[in-house]
Amino acid sequence: MTIIQSEILKNWIANVFETCGFSAQNAQLSAQVLVDADLRGIDSHGVARLSGYIRLIRNGRINPTPNFIVTHRKKTMIHVDADGAIGLLSAPFAMNLAIEATAEYGSGWAGISNSNHFGIAAYHAMMALEKDFIGFAMTNASPLVTPAGGKQRMLGTNPICVAIPTQNEIPFVLDMATAAAANGKLEIAERNNNPIPEGWAIANNGEPTTDAKALKNSGILLPLGSTKNGGYHKGYGLGSWVDIFSGVLTGANFGPWVPPFVSFLDPIPNQPGKGIGHFVGCWDIDGFQDKETTKKNMDLWIQTFKNTVSIDIENPVLIPGEIEHNLSNERLIRGIPLVNAVCKDIESLTSELQIKSPL
Repeated sequence: MTIIQSEILKNWIANVFETCGFSAQNAQLSAQVLVDADLRGIDSHGVARLSGYIRLIRNGRINPTPNFIVTHRKKTMIHVDADGAIGLLSAPFAMNLAIEATAEYGSGWAGISNSNHFGIAAYHAMMALEKDFIGFAMTNASPLVTPAGGKQRMLGTNPICVAIPTQNEIPFVLDMATAAAANGKLEIAERNNNPIPEGWAIANNGEPTTDAKALKNSGILLPLGSTKNGGYHKGYGLGSWVDIFSGVLTGANFGPWVPPFVSFLDPIPNQPGKGIGHFVGCWDIDGFQDKETTKKNMDLWIQTFKNTVSIDIENPVLIPGEIEHNLSNERLIRGIPLVNAVCKDIESLTSELQIKSPL
């Protein structure tokens, strides 16, 4: 395990992106999204994703110099053709447009097509908090998840995030995959030579598996709920909602046609849309009652739920986003821990691009 300060890591990531053709501004923003993931403890979506992005740039599947095309069909609804951009750029760009619309109309929504993997949904949703807006972000992703009752890869892990402002308490930030587990968690288990819990995935014959390499061996992720008795139709429904909003509504690909981020899958030819799709937006909390009352009541909601009697006295009930918030504060001071496999990736990219190592 190696510990690195977030600013050092961010500057190195930005250097990598610049070396691969990004502008200095776009490289800094992309680096910030990845480092925020590592700070929040979402290690699967931080610097560990970088080598995958570079692979897609080299394969011509990520455009390092995109020109976004913006279309307004309705006053509060915006479409962004991302021109093959990395989602680390297209999603914040679209969210800024949604924030501008919300300031004028009370809400704003942006559908994005022709994009790529966008990192953690929380980064984009939390942009709205600075304006006391509720932020919302979702994306479709590599087809790795079966519908309820199936044994075929049809959906992505398709995350949803909503971020709600407060007065004095930390904000409510729900950031969740709609699969039983995100692909990145299997990657972490594989790097650490650990099995995965039963209920995350099945082998291609439909049998349960605890093999962290299951997806690379033609296995399939399960929807949130894992089993019929566990309510996997709910995870399937949520993942489908994300896919329809992100792909069908925006003109991006959907279902099994979503261009995969993972290296062990190739895009399906004759796709119905363009690239990966995202859907972001926000609401002004001032639209239903005065802002201060809403924020005060959000504080009361949080305090009430945190006072829930816990099964385990040493592990109190938390609110969504609290673990990530606390971990981010801790890692800003102590640094970000990197496992050996990620360090090897960093050194490999450093050598290939002939830049200075951050380690």
